[in-house]
Amino acid sequence: MKKEFVVIGLGRFGGSIVRELINLGADVMAIDKSPERVDEFASIATQAVAADTTDESVLKSLGIRNFEHVIVAIGENIQSSILTTLMLKEIGVPKITVKAQNDYHEKVLRKIGADHVVHPERDMGIRIANNMVSNNIIDYLELSDEYSIAEIRANEKITGYSLIELDIRAKFGVNIVAIKRGNHILVSPQAIEKIQLDDILIVIGSDADIHRFERKALY
Repeated sequence: MKKEFVVIGLGRFGGSIVRELINLGADVMAIDKSPERVDEFASIATQAVAADTTDESVLKSLGIRNFEHVIVAIGENIQSSILTTLMLKEIGVPKITVKAQNDYHEKVLRKIGADHVVHPERDMGIRIANNMVSNNIIDYLELSDEYSIAEIRANEKITGYSLIELDIRAKFGVNIVAIKRGNHILVSPQAIEKIQLDDILIVIGSDADIHRFERKALY
C-alpha cells in the first residue's frame, strides 16, 4: 500500500519534497495558497490544491486527517506556519513535520505539538561550511546541538592500519559506525578491519571530538 503525504507550501523546499516523494512512489497532496504554484505541481503531485490551511474547515473538507504524515513547508510567513501546525494538531493528524525559520519558531512549533522540526537552510549552511573548512569531511549531519554524524575520507596517514591499531574511540572519543568502500558499505566494521586509501569513514560523536579526530588523525 502506498504511503500518503500532504505537503503544505510549494516553495523551493516544499516543492523538492513533493517531487522526491512522488519519485519514491508515494501519493502526495500538494497544497499552496498560490494558484500559480499549484498549477506548476498539478501534473507532478497526486493531487494539487489551492487552499488557505490556516482555516480548520478547509483542512477538514480536504480530508487531511486521513493522511498519516503532513509536511508544513510554508516559507516566510511564520504566523501561517504556526496556525497551520496548530490546526493540523487539533484535527488529529498523526505525524507533523514543519520547516522552521529560526530557533524561536522551532520552540513555538514544538510547544504546539510538531513531531519533527527541520531547519533546511541552517543545516545546509552547516554542511557546506564543514565541507569548505576541511579537505577530508565530505558530509556532515547534526543529530543535536552537540552531536553529529560525519563522512570523513581516509588519507595516507591512516591507510593500512586496522581500527584496533588506530584506537580512534579511546584517543578521540568518536565511533566509526560504518565504512564506505567504493559501492560497498561495511556496517559495524570489525576491529581488525584495515583502512584503505579513500575509504569513507562514517563517524559519530560530539562535534568537538569529530573535529579533533579530523585535525589530529588526518593531518
